[in-house]
Amino acid sequence: MTNRIAHPFPPIYNKESEILILGSFPSVKSREGEFYYHHPQNRFWKVISRLYGEELPLTIEEKKEMLLRNRIALWDVIQSCEITGSSDSSIRNVIPNDIATIIKEAKILKLFANGGTAYRLYKKYILPETGRDIIKLPSTSPANAAFSLDRLIEEWTYIIL
Repeated sequence: MTNRIAHPFPPIYNKESEILILGSFPSVKSREGEFYYHHPQNRFWKVISRLYGEELPLTIEEKKEMLLRNRIALWDVIQSCEITGSSDSSIRNVIPNDIATIIKEAKILKLFANGGTAYRLYKKYILPETGRDIIKLPSTSPANAAFSLDRLIEEWTYIIL
């Protein structure tokens, strides 16, 4: 069943943020856990902590602190959409988030998409407004079984300024 769902939590950033990582829309597990990349098999937090030589954060507060300490902003392209479960391929009738606000309020130097859906939707809905290009990185989702954790870390080294 497809339902219109609004994004349930705010972006993570501050005025010092230089890197903006955008996902597409929170999964069912993330919506239940009320935070980004909450699915236990999603490798996002493992990738970021390894890249920055940090302990793997366990709590939401630890995750926020690690992002901000490393000048990383985190949000999703979609403000609301119709979606079935967690399936990116089922996403319809997108209303994009106001990404331009973060770009204006922070010192964003580079934008990265966590996966092809975030990349495609950014190009379609947000690039015309911001004029800021985005770099596509392989998805950290467990659905992206083609990439091992080590291969993801290798590809994601691009985020380090």
